[in-house]
Amino acid sequence: MLGGIFGNKGQKIKGNLVLMRKNVLDINSITNPANVVDTVFDIFGSAIDTVTAFAASISVQLISSTKTDALGKGKVGSATKLRGQISLPTLGASEEAYDVSFDWDADFEIPGAFYIKNFMQNEFYLKSFTLEDIPNYGTIHFICNSWVYNSKKYKSDRIFFANNTYLPSETPAPLLKYREAELKNVRGDGTGKREEWERIYDYDVYNDLGNPDKAAALARPVLGGSTLPYPRRGRTGRAKTKKDPNSEKPDDFVYLPRDEAFGHLKSSDFLAYALKSVSQDVLPVLTDAFDGSLLSLEFDNFAEVHKLYDGGVTLPTGFLSKYAPIPIVKEIFRSDGEQFLKYPPPKVMQVDKSAWMTDEEFARETIAGVNPNVIKILKEFPPRSTLDTQAYGDHTSIITKEHLEPKLGGLTVEQAIENKKLFILDHHDYLIPYLRRINSSTTKTYATRTIFFLKDDGTLAPLAIELSKPHSQGDEHGPVSEVYVPAYEGVEAYIWLLAKAYVVVNDSCYHQIVSHWLNTHAVVEPFVIATNRQLSVVHPVYKLLFPHYRDTMNINSLARKSLVNADGIIEKTFLWSRYSMEMSSVIYKDWSLVDQALPNDLIKRGVAVADPSAPHGVKLVIEDYPYASDGLEIWDAIKSWVEEYVAFYYKSDEALQKDPELQAWWKELVQVGHGDLKDKPWWPKMQSRGDLVAVSTTLIWIASALHAAVNFGQYPYGGLILNRPTISRRFMPVEGSAEYAALAKNPEKEFLRTITGKKETLIDLTVIEILSRHASDEIYLGERDGGDHWTSDAGPLEAFKRFGKKLAEIEEKLVKKNNDETLRNRTGPAKMPYTLLYPSSEEGLTFRGIPNSISI
Repeated sequence: MLGGIFGNKGQKIKGNLVLMRKNVLDINSITNPANVVDTVFDIFGSAIDTVTAFAASISVQLISSTKTDALGKGKVGSATKLRGQISLPTLGASEEAYDVSFDWDADFEIPGAFYIKNFMQNEFYLKSFTLEDIPNYGTIHFICNSWVYNSKKYKSDRIFFANNTYLPSETPAPLLKYREAELKNVRGDGTGKREEWERIYDYDVYNDLGNPDKAAALARPVLGGSTLPYPRRGRTGRAKTKKDPNSEKPDDFVYLPRDEAFGHLKSSDFLAYALKSVSQDVLPVLTDAFDGSLLSLEFDNFAEVHKLYDGGVTLPTGFLSKYAPIPIVKEIFRSDGEQFLKYPPPKVMQVDKSAWMTDEEFARETIAGVNPNVIKILKEFPPRSTLDTQAYGDHTSIITKEHLEPKLGGLTVEQAIENKKLFILDHHDYLIPYLRRINSSTTKTYATRTIFFLKDDGTLAPLAIELSKPHSQGDEHGPVSEVYVPAYEGVEAYIWLLAKAYVVVNDSCYHQIVSHWLNTHAVVEPFVIATNRQLSVVHPVYKLLFPHYRDTMNINSLARKSLVNADGIIEKTFLWSRYSMEMSSVIYKDWSLVDQALPNDLIKRGVAVADPSAPHGVKLVIEDYPYASDGLEIWDAIKSWVEEYVAFYYKSDEALQKDPELQAWWKELVQVGHGDLKDKPWWPKMQSRGDLVAVSTTLIWIASALHAAVNFGQYPYGGLILNRPTISRRFMPVEGSAEYAALAKNPEKEFLRTITGKKETLIDLTVIEILSRHASDEIYLGERDGGDHWTSDAGPLEAFKRFGKKLAEIEEKLVKKNNDETLRNRTGPAKMPYTLLYPSSEEGLTFRGIPNSISI
């Protein structure tokens, strides 16, 4: 029994500790059943396989929140071992509960934290700790969700705090030094290579994308700094490459602060592993199959593309036998016997396989597709460029009034602009400086400008597409441009279809690398790091934001290793290829956190105008704009929740100004995490509660709804490569040429020779099917891990319940909208209702659901 502080006075307090053992959670164990052994080592190192020994290898010490020792810190109780395993009705899959009993006396009073020590060789995942029947207090909950390694691995003991929420100035005096010390622990000292068990958060530039030691062609520029600005990533401290002292050496082990690694038994463990498996296992099989002519290099017609979804890709019997069994992938892809890959039919073709070919669907996907936040109002005609004319010549558009006015219903171009009827999808200026280099490889493409007209029925119609390529005599001579208008008969119908395909290729690249990777994954990571370094786990803002960081650093780390790295999946399957990340850096120069707020984004793009009398403070110019109208509902719900929460903890702006943790957090986020943009005038000053509400609402929006909108539609729309090609390999056929004659003779074959090739299509579909899935234990907006125990404050708990209820009401409202046949953009020719911003979802490929965080 405990002596010392507790004094053996006879009164006991009971506790229970919920954990998961390593073997349950270890992905290597999951994929190799031989590893599923959990040998417990006691302090003498002998192997024991009993629950009793497991419990005896973990000790807990309570820390008082009300009584101090001689140094002014909360009193620490004596160590006590866990007793035995117990059953709890709340246990989840693979969770185990153990009871523990403490002697208690009045000199200790109320525990506010505890130390825990693990004397085993293996780590375990600590879910929660609960103390019951504290005299004059009741129950105390500790939500832990953390890996605990052998105590010798740590420089200071692992500490966990009760679920009370305190501003720094309101922290009970006995806990203050513990609070400060724990923050210091997770910051580290910025030196050395990080180890698996560490929990240190620090910053670094993107210097781990290339592999110059392997081949000169795999060298990539460092992103981050004045030349190529970029958000910071988590520091790993890996060794530098020999060829480039500024680049980190690739390594099988990539450090993550330990609790950022997938720590739960969920299908995203499998999904993440499947991403690795694509690059390590599937790619070699496909490469061998194409190289050995077992698979034809091209699709010959659209029916052959459709066959991917009913017959699949078949390989000869025995071909796969020379490869190790492909783990996990067989779980996701229904492969049996000779059938190697078979894909589910993407939603865009489930009702009508040809809907993608229509102008209406092409236009609808700019406002209800997977990249719905790029289209903007046309303010001047002809469209102009901001490129340096000395370096690039005159890039003013050559689209004329004659191209547009026949389809404007009697309006002139000037009248259409004045009436806010013309819109542009502009993939021109950012692409031009890289276009010559992109076209010097096997890819051939154009910068594009597409003009749309808002018709009286509320739908958009494409009027003209301008394709521009570099001048043969040099960039300074300006582009060589051609304008295409809709045509529906003969070879010209396929010329128009190709023109739209070039637009979609640009849109696909911009979507994947900017709208998705940069504007959600990459920009959020510095917030994750700054929050953990500067805000205590008991700080109210930490508790507000923490759910929206779940698994983000882990998926980003995985992406740098397999997706956005040199010769990774993005470079193999998207037009921008080796320039992808560098181009995203150039675009990041103009990124603004303030513009990521949905109302600000809509106003900036001219697709909405500020209107205080409108329901959300803005009036949509395109009234039936599914992403925007649904998004505004979600945005307002998030903002209302955040306003209530902030008002509960900060009673004045002065209280916020005097919060040292919050001010340090914001300073570091701006000056270090997004330090390349630190001098931008748009950064909020964090001097008012309004500033905190705006920043927190925007961050939650990015991590939840914005990511959901640009991620979970990837396979439903892009799984049909005809609808969302990612590469173009040939220029537009010119009338009178052999290519033009071939297009007239066999249009489908020539179209398929122009867009993404067969091998790249199979890789692309394999990856985006994984990325578009929800995990089995995903946590959605309006939900929290740990139920009602994430805080002990009733006010925020009630406000959060109202937030969840509001989201459920919004979902019902969105379902009704999708049943309103007058809102044509909600379903379109493809007959696929816009459901990406429905808050809830089941597991799998659902085309709906807003997870709390960027977790895939």
